[in-house]
Amino acid sequence: MRAVDIIQKKRDGHELTREEISFLIKGYSRGEIPDYQMSAWAMAVYFQGMNPRETADLTLEMASSGEQIDLSPIHGIKVDKHSTGGVGDKTTVVLAPLVASAGVPVAKMSGRGLGHTGGTIDKLESISGFSVELTREQFFSQVNSIGAAVISQSGNITPADKKLYSLRDVTATVESIPLIASSVMSKKIAAGADAIVLDVKTGSGAFMKSLDASISLAQAMVEIGTEVGRQTVAVISDMDQPLGFGIGNALEIKEAIATLQGNGPKDLEEVCLFLGSHMLVLGGKAKDEQEARTILKKLIENGAAFDKLKQLVKAQNGDVSQIENPDLLPSARRQIEVKAMGNGYVEAIQAEQIGIAAMLLGAGRETKESAIDLSVGIVITKKVADYVESGETIAVLHANTDDESKIREVEQKVIEAYRVVDHEVKKPPLIYALVTKDGVKRF
Repeated sequence: MRAVDIIQKKRDGHELTREEISFLIKGYSRGEIPDYQMSAWAMAVYFQGMNPRETADLTLEMASSGEQIDLSPIHGIKVDKHSTGGVGDKTTVVLAPLVASAGVPVAKMSGRGLGHTGGTIDKLESISGFSVELTREQFFSQVNSIGAAVISQSGNITPADKKLYSLRDVTATVESIPLIASSVMSKKIAAGADAIVLDVKTGSGAFMKSLDASISLAQAMVEIGTEVGRQTVAVISDMDQPLGFGIGNALEIKEAIATLQGNGPKDLEEVCLFLGSHMLVLGGKAKDEQEARTILKKLIENGAAFDKLKQLVKAQNGDVSQIENPDLLPSARRQIEVKAMGNGYVEAIQAEQIGIAAMLLGAGRETKESAIDLSVGIVITKKVADYVESGETIAVLHANTDDESKIREVEQKVIEAYRVVDHEVKKPPLIYALVTKDGVKRF
């Protein structure tokens, strides 16, 4: 078998066998197939696509390229949640304790962020002492005893995907649905969950900007999950503006705490209830979404979900007093108000621009080597459909820098992210669609 023949076959639009896909991925992982041939293959896939069987085979090949976690020592149906990433997306911090308090075990491996804000792991490290490194035995034991653990992803999960992703990043082949879908799902499958709920973001702050592209990606991932025997559903949720109000690590932990106490931002609560209800159904704790939603709302109201967060933080050596009193979490030295430049209704907020502004303050990483300042970020005070008056505060910068030119640059980015019009604007939907193996349900 030769790589050049496989490249040519895909270039000409033909279906690859499992053996051919295996030959490519194993050969590339071992360094036997050079970057230039893998780049040519990725470009062929970009233009010709892959069918569901090919994509599933590629996914399994990448999942088996490294460590695969066997979660069978954990009791119950393990349901994983994965988000394709957005601005202000702190849903995992809410969902892990919320879903665990309903009796569905959450054995979550999360990553660090590269981009506008930290990943879930960075956010949790805002809590003093919180340990994201557990041995496998500690991880299993903690989930069995309290129902939840959130740890840093193992360095040896899907090494083939990491290598291929780096190549796609520099060869303009990132935006290929089979390659994105297999990249995401290989990690989920290697992580060992029995069932998977995907939160596919759509809009200006999402990887997928259009609804149709987001649905196509969701369908591809659900097809992979179904093909490899994992119950998988995907939710298409809005990222045309930040989720909640806070963008930044400690700021997002504060908002997650408020949500578990029943007084968080309504959009964040709604997205968490929607995702969480599907996790409960897949986990066998509710017969349908409505029953699951009722269970979750009660767990917030009676304090069980918040108590579960405290148990989770305590189990991972975090400072529980910061959960009970979020003012003890890291806070920035300066708060600078950003003012509206005119009167009108907020028609749009470029979420990605707000995310970049937060990164410029130090809330995210521009490169892998960048250090994150866990205390900084942005809290927006106006959202789409809100009325603003000239001179009214639209956002507050939480900053530690004394560089006034940097502050002015961030202020300008925030102002430019807001589009204000003179007519009333409808609130955008939070959830656009649900994708299951049976099809697409649009809302």
